[in-house]
Amino acid sequence: MTEKTDPRHTVVVGCLVRNADNEVLLIRHRQRGWEIPQGRVEEGENLVDAARREVAEEAGVEVEIGPLAAVWSMVAPTSALIFAFLGRYLGGELNPTDDSEAATWVPESEALAMVTSPVMRERLAVLLNHDGGVSYRSYSLKPYQLHLEHDLLSWPQG
Repeated sequence: MTEKTDPRHTVVVGCLVRNADNEVLLIRHRQRGWEIPQGRVEEGENLVDAARREVAEEAGVEVEIGPLAAVWSMVAPTSALIFAFLGRYLGGELNPTDDSEAATWVPESEALAMVTSPVMRERLAVLLNHDGGVSYRSYSLKPYQLHLEHDLLSWPQG
């Protein structure tokens, strides 16, 4: 008989930050390349504080966290829930830390071309095209495969 264990999920937050010129903030991760600031939620930390902290740690700037725009559920090879917010730049100079190699502001029209990871590119595209709802997607990796896609406000009844 196998021992039953509680499900374990990693909780991650990300934030698409825009400045006054409507440019978006991208950071360069050592392995994944360019992406939005994101990272794991620490024990005892709420999602909004975690998003604010991750942007500060990866880009060195202060942001106001706005609406939740998307939720992703990674189901394989491990389980993770990713909550992505929209944010507004408040202040500070871009200053990448140990968590990122570089940080830059880029026009929206150039941002997608910089992101080479399929998962991160899709994440950025969803956030750039945010229409006021909350998008939900379930996916797996190796290879990247999207399993389910819905707007949480218009979830089908059935």
